[in-house]
Amino acid sequence: MFKRLTIAGLLFGMLAAAPPAAARENCGVRETVVAKLQNSYSESLVAGGLQGNKNVQTMVEVWASEKTGTFTMLLTSAEGVSCVVAVGTNFFTQPPVELAEGLKG
Repeated sequence: MFKRLTIAGLLFGMLAAAPPAAARENCGVRETVVAKLQNSYSESLVAGGLQGNKNVQTMVEVWASEKTGTFTMLLTSAEGVSCVVAVGTNFFTQPPVELAEGLKG
């Protein structure tokens, strides 16, 4: 019984440590990542914003292509390192929804 718990704990620990290592493989200098998105996938920047606090901020970017329907989400650090955090297909945009008069702030 103890052996099984130990093995399960080791396997779980190895699996839990795997995503950060994989995430580092999806990172690079922003200019290089952007060039790849533009040249290989015909994507361009369609949305973005800052996230974080006073000490650490990253830029969230959404790159997409109307031509191919693909999209990529990047997190970019202040040091200029971009990491791909999501990719997908069938990208679409949604026009802003007009709020009723009573609901406007």
